[in-house]
Amino acid sequence: MRHALITAGSKGLGRKVTESLLNMGYSVTVNYRSDDEAVRQMKEELQQYEDKLQFVQGDVTNKEDLKNMVELAAERFGRIDALINNAGPYIFERKKLADYSEDEWYQMMEGNLSAVFHLFRMVIPMMRKQGFGRIVTYGFQGADHAPGWMHRSAFGAAKVGLASLTKTIAIEEAENGITANMVCPGKIVGDMKESTI
Repeated sequence: MRHALITAGSKGLGRKVTESLLNMGYSVTVNYRSDDEAVRQMKEELQQYEDKLQFVQGDVTNKEDLKNMVELAAERFGRIDALINNAGPYIFERKKLADYSEDEWYQMMEGNLSAVFHLFRMVIPMMRKQGFGRIVTYGFQGADHAPGWMHRSAFGAAKVGLASLTKTIAIEEAENGITANMVCPGKIVGDMKESTI
């Protein structure tokens, strides 16, 4: 049975991806940061997948939390075939780059770019040994063209960097049966986040 590790997989787009993976026969380790209620609902609504579903709390900006996620996934399921990097910290307040604090800047970089690097380094030995792996990242429309994005500069910079990183992984790991792709969804707001995507 193939196994997937997904960050921020308990609500919104992440939950829909988790459900799709379960329906495809995958077992899934779902990372979440703090939404215990969303996890409770998932456990209740997806009881039929209880033996194929694991929840691990952790913050993607914390390297030790990332290590814990990977270790628990590998310990319970023995493999990681897909790494879905769904988590993407975001600052909703609209402000110019000059008005960002250092903490806000580093939160965007660590959560949207560095976390993918750390998780990649942790799972790649398993994927290479298996001769199979699927790595998925998330960007925004046009991320591959490196556009400027007023009032979203830190998030935009991290995701544009991630677009390049994802392409590099795809090129470097193809010989090992590992693919890397970035998904760039459009704007998903309100109730649409919970609809069938």
